[in-house]
Amino acid sequence: MTQRFEVHPQNPQPRLLKQAAQILHEGGIVAVPTDSSYALVCHLDDKAAVEKLRRIREVDEKHHLTLLCRDLSELATYARVDNRQYRLLKLGTPGPYTFILDATKEVPRRVSHPSRRTIGLRVPEHRALQELLALMGEPLLATTLIPPGETEPLNDADTIIDRFGKALQAVVDAGACPMAPTTVVDLSGDEPVVVRQGRGELARIGL
Repeated sequence: MTQRFEVHPQNPQPRLLKQAAQILHEGGIVAVPTDSSYALVCHLDDKAAVEKLRRIREVDEKHHLTLLCRDLSELATYARVDNRQYRLLKLGTPGPYTFILDATKEVPRRVSHPSRRTIGLRVPEHRALQELLALMGEPLLATTLIPPGETEPLNDADTIIDRFGKALQAVVDAGACPMAPTTVVDLSGDEPVVVRQGRGELARIGL
């Protein structure tokens, strides 16, 4: 039975978010709202939960999973960032941008790209998710909630429960999300490479 936590998008109830955080600490998979679309999240250090996350989305280890961080200081623990990269990151966080960076040893090998040793990181701008991350005290591992074989993410809690209810332990329902993907920028090379143009404007980060 999937638990549903209906929270206010701007003033989420701490009691409900604490219950969601407890489920994540216990190895559960939870659907959460972001500033782009709903995402599936799990505990970073839980190997079984990470494998389950990939099975639900039907993606292999080459599919970039993303670390959702509270702020840049947390992000720097999990990625190697030079001054040039940091300036660009600062312009785009919090916001609808995913940055691909070289992972540090703090990132388990099973969640980074197997050949490139990179990881996607972002600082979302969604109040309920930010407060959930604060309660967790560490990043969450995430993937966009796109059903296998489809191209659009799910955006409604009822539909999410209908489609994935048996696989998910909880849904944090904060209403509809913008339904626009993040802008993905690869910073792991010598120059920034725009992998996907999404909701985040390139001009904001100087590209």
